[in-house]
Amino acid sequence: MQRKQQEKEAHSSAQTVMATILQSIPKEAQVSKIDYEGPRIALYTKSPLYLMEHNEIISDLVNIIKKRIVVRTEESIRKTEEEARQIIAKALPKEAELAGTFFDNATGEVSVEVKRPWILHNNPAFNVAQVTEAAGWRLRIRKATSIQSSTIQAINYNLKVSSSDRAKHLKQIGENIFRPRLAQKSEVSLLTLGGFGQVGRSCMLLTTPESKILLDCGVNPGARTPAESFPRLDWANLTLDEIDAIVISHAHLDHTGFLPVLCKYGYKGPIYCTEPTLPMMNLIQLDAIKVASAQGRAPLYAERDVKQIMKQTITIPYGTVTDIAPDMKLVFSNAGHILGSATCHFHIGNGDHNFVYTGDLKFGKSILFESASWNFPRVETLLIESTYGAREDVQPTRQEVESAFINAVNNTLVDGGKVLIPIPAVGRAQEIMMVIDHYMKAGQMVEAPVFMEGMISEASAIHESYPEYLARELRQKILETDDNPFDSEYFTNIEHSDAREEPLRDGTPCIILATSGMLEGGPVLEYFRNIAPGNKNKIIFVSYQVNGTLGRRVLDGAKQVSMLGREGKVEVVNVNCSMIKLDGFSGHSDYNQLLSFVHKLRPKLRRVLVNHGERRKCENLAMNIRRMFRVPAHYPQVQEAIKLF
Repeated sequence: MQRKQQEKEAHSSAQTVMATILQSIPKEAQVSKIDYEGPRIALYTKSPLYLMEHNEIISDLVNIIKKRIVVRTEESIRKTEEEARQIIAKALPKEAELAGTFFDNATGEVSVEVKRPWILHNNPAFNVAQVTEAAGWRLRIRKATSIQSSTIQAINYNLKVSSSDRAKHLKQIGENIFRPRLAQKSEVSLLTLGGFGQVGRSCMLLTTPESKILLDCGVNPGARTPAESFPRLDWANLTLDEIDAIVISHAHLDHTGFLPVLCKYGYKGPIYCTEPTLPMMNLIQLDAIKVASAQGRAPLYAERDVKQIMKQTITIPYGTVTDIAPDMKLVFSNAGHILGSATCHFHIGNGDHNFVYTGDLKFGKSILFESASWNFPRVETLLIESTYGAREDVQPTRQEVESAFINAVNNTLVDGGKVLIPIPAVGRAQEIMMVIDHYMKAGQMVEAPVFMEGMISEASAIHESYPEYLARELRQKILETDDNPFDSEYFTNIEHSDAREEPLRDGTPCIILATSGMLEGGPVLEYFRNIAPGNKNKIIFVSYQVNGTLGRRVLDGAKQVSMLGREGKVEVVNVNCSMIKLDGFSGHSDYNQLLSFVHKLRPKLRRVLVNHGERRKCENLAMNIRRMFRVPAHYPQVQEAIKLF
């Protein structure tokens, strides 16, 4: 009986919204259908040109109904893909250099990749609205990458073959989001399921009487027992079909590594993240399968589970207000940590409570990313990370660390040596690439070939695919000039092991970037084996070296290390090269930056919660926030229930 009443109310509410839209849309727009498309309402039109040229109609309508609206072309006016491709190719200026197209049948959008998108800006000869009208597909202009991303290609293929199922899924999600609220009283609680008083398995549940939203769903690879490795979803007494949505802050495994497991065991709801986070977490999750298999461990999930994530994911750009439940809106903002990383701002109820989860935060500008956004309209509760939350966790300035990096590289290259940089493929590698390209072009770093091996090239291709998420100066270079740093003449990607001969040739000064960052597996081990014995060479560590790893032993001064050789036999490698550890390239805020971020927030916070750090660091940061800002601050542990409102 209650379910029938809910369905009746939902139908009535939907009819009211649809009626408002129909009354506000002129007949000239030729809107033939209105439907839910996940968190959006889609208007299907036979005349996209009219609505695109009169965009104030949609703007006014959004202000009235307070929902996101997208304009879609009706299927009957869509040309075949081949016909549409020809129309687009004919309309594009040749100098823009069309590189490819991707047609999404679920949305009626076509992504048009061009090598020189700036040619199209303010070009009177090219009108997106007119081409949309002619082709019957809504155009989305994208910058073509210098290297094709196989990850993005695989995602596009899977989205295409599942377009019919996705369209149905999006409609179901919309019906769930826009259902009438059953509970008018707003009570907000946070259940801590992982990543509190520790780094790893970040996961929490944001609950109201109306909805349950899971924030991140990671693993702790370094844990010894399953109880410490995975989020404590069992403690939450939660079934998967009770979860209204999963929100992902960024792609790293400690925030997404358990997500495929949820899909494996039946989670069918929406997954929200930023646009680049989808391919980035796809890349990392698939790599985790390979790593587990290589180490003789059974992977937690299969490739099909990662593919399922693609079908359920709804990407949201920064700054876009999005309904994700009847009583909850979400806004992503730049977190400055890695590509697509986001702070998550939840607007709960009718302005009853505003909760911001920082995820992993970098409150400082780099060559790759802008500093994390901080200008939220309202925040009552802030949940902030504390990876470097101890008072002594103060990093050098960017200028200082870049200067130290330049000197370390120059001294080695001038001396005829090789520089090996063990590096994580995502984020840190691209940051170092941009630093090298910038200073070599500026004449401040000795010019030398830069060789890269591992997932670095693929991760870089994903970065290049989303320039709008990069720092302003870098974005402008990619989108408005032919000077694309990712396509720098200095960089050479090593695609096969038999191509290592050139970087390892004696008497050839060069820089080598290879994964993994802690010398624990990956192609970097072969380079280490050859470079470590040479006293002219240098290893530069730019990421944290965990105790027990080969990288940590080398950094601590080991002169000989044992490692498995090519034939599986243990061999001893002499370490005669010099080495240096450079802090300051971290994607995490240091102690001062964390406090500066809190200081920036206005109006004054009601409460601060601290997570994602060793217990001592969580405690230290919470204590100093209380002392400096006179705001209640708490550092919860895993398996706590906290009432926010």
